[in-house]
Amino acid sequence: MRVEEFDYSLPQELIAQIPLERRDESRLMVLYRSTGRTEHRRFRDVKEFLRRGDALVVNDTRVIPARMHGIRATGGKIEVLLLKDLGGDNWECLVRPGHKVRTGDVFTIADARGGGQEVALRGTVQGRTGYGGRIVHWDYDGRWEDVLARVGQVPLPPYIKAPLTDPTRYQTVYARTPGSAAAPTAGLHFTPRLLEEIEEMGVLIEAVTLNVGLGTFRPVKEEKVEAHVMHEEYFEISEETARALNDVRRNGGRVFAVGTTVVRSLESSSAEDGRVLPFRGETRLFIYPPYRFKVVDHMITNFHLPKSTLLMLVAAFAGKDNILKAYEEAVALRYRFFSFGDAMLIL
Repeated sequence: MRVEEFDYSLPQELIAQIPLERRDESRLMVLYRSTGRTEHRRFRDVKEFLRRGDALVVNDTRVIPARMHGIRATGGKIEVLLLKDLGGDNWECLVRPGHKVRTGDVFTIADARGGGQEVALRGTVQGRTGYGGRIVHWDYDGRWEDVLARVGQVPLPPYIKAPLTDPTRYQTVYARTPGSAAAPTAGLHFTPRLLEEIEEMGVLIEAVTLNVGLGTFRPVKEEKVEAHVMHEEYFEISEETARALNDVRRNGGRVFAVGTTVVRSLESSSAEDGRVLPFRGETRLFIYPPYRFKVVDHMITNFHLPKSTLLMLVAAFAGKDNILKAYEEAVALRYRFFSFGDAMLIL
């Protein structure tokens, strides 16, 4: 299958640059897989498609201030994006300019709150990774979380050019577990009140954790879809959550996954008979057509980049023709795309 088959034309002005004032005021395209039919609602209407006994599964990861700017020992500037905690103060990172950063290089990150004079972090490059990243060891005083809060910034995707005045808008309202370099954006539409109303309906809300990293947003550079290899991302599903979701399925309830990260977590930890298994570890599951989904019944998602692994996943779930036709309709109706854009419910 060719990557070009997952391309579509998107006017630049439809890429949402700022979030709406109210999270649940975004538009919601409802796509029925069986027929390809669509209808157009507001996101707060999502509760009308849920019923007592269903489960809504969210990703409770929290975006860390993973982007930092520093100075190399040579005097040149460096930008660092934290991707994955390897333990022992070692992290997988992306660095820019990558071609100038070699094993053994040292760089420092200054504390901006101190006027940029005091060094808060010292990084030493330990080696390279297979995807062009670096393994960096960090030296610092105090608690890592405190230091990172002083020197780091929340990393917005490169297609968002406008400054974010309120960093909490790039976090879900249920974000709990720090570790992501990007937000699970399908969940950005929920408000505390909407979640309360859903729970009051008798819908179970359960959380998994997947730390969004390079695997989610790494571009597909191969010509053939099958040749692309996902980068590993860490995820957790607790015994309690696995048991609860299995009870929902056993009793005839449906599993609604909020976002592609939840889909990948559940499908990565599922048995062939559809049981969800508790898990703590890595996944590099790459979902593209054709794929047999074992756990997820319905999906809430945003509108994704052309030729991305995320678009391939939703195409596997809803059917490639259905998705491309729905995206064409979304463009014609001026939906807002990507992280701060509108949402889609796939039934």
